[in-house]
Amino acid sequence: MDFGYSLLCEQTPPKQLISDGVEAEEAGFDYVTISDHYFPWLEDQGHSAYAWSVLGALAHATHRVPLITLVTCPTMRYHPAVVAQKAATMGVLSDGRFILGLGAGENLNEHVVGRDWPPADVRHAMFGEAVDIIRRLFGGGYVNYRGEHYRVDSAKLYDLPDRPVPIGMAAFGPQAGRLAAEHADILMSDQPVGDVVRLFGEQGGAGKPVYGMIPVAFGEDRDECERRAHRIWRFSAPAWKVMSELPGPVNFEAATKTVRPEDVVASVPCGDDVGDYVQAVQQWADAGFTHISFCQSGADRQKDFRTWAEADLLPVLRERFG
Repeated sequence: MDFGYSLLCEQTPPKQLISDGVEAEEAGFDYVTISDHYFPWLEDQGHSAYAWSVLGALAHATHRVPLITLVTCPTMRYHPAVVAQKAATMGVLSDGRFILGLGAGENLNEHVVGRDWPPADVRHAMFGEAVDIIRRLFGGGYVNYRGEHYRVDSAKLYDLPDRPVPIGMAAFGPQAGRLAAEHADILMSDQPVGDVVRLFGEQGGAGKPVYGMIPVAFGEDRDECERRAHRIWRFSAPAWKVMSELPGPVNFEAATKTVRPEDVVASVPCGDDVGDYVQAVQQWADAGFTHISFCQSGADRQKDFRTWAEADLLPVLRERFG
């Protein structure tokens, strides 16, 4: 199992995202992921840098770790032909270390371009067409496409990496799991959805990597860690069907007003007990995940987590999970 470091653009200033990624590589993490948002989930998260600018800087500043979008939506805010160009360029800049993680998106980020937010079945159809377009463009040559949702007119990518950029697709339920099995090199999820992982394998994804992410709140004062976890991660308490529909941070504030710290910490390891983190990873390993990244709560607590993880957490995880 590989262990990564997740950069959360919603909580961290742009320049620090770069230094955090560089220092994560130095601390021995196996890969670095980055979120791709227009808005933060909550106002007090306070940031939302353009992920692709940060990725370009990270491609230059890092040397070993794969760089991964977790995840980019290629359906509304970005046209899939433009996503293909960005990803191919990242593949070149990173010397083949880039992985394009894709998701069907949330109204929170996609409404800014002024298009109506479609129902889930339409979003999945758009997602499938978008990935098809990206794949075709990764193959080189001119691409013309006439689908139900997208058109591409004589597009061609002139700068391509030596091998096509691997594509990961996020899935939380069976429909998205089947779509990922059809189109993706990698399955991704921020929930330990063992049933989706099994479906992915049965539908054609057997043997392919499965990436997950665990939010954490590391620190010596457990009570403070729990308060910090609640402040950063309470947005995730509503079901995904609700999260994908809300249009702005103020709506997430209202929807999570009654969420208690204990509701959040049930899925967010808090404190500095390595055993709690091992237990969390075990749940994902049992669900079939092969790669797990950690997203530390609080921009001002990143270095503390990296120092502790390098000395205490990563050695134990590698001994336990290989």
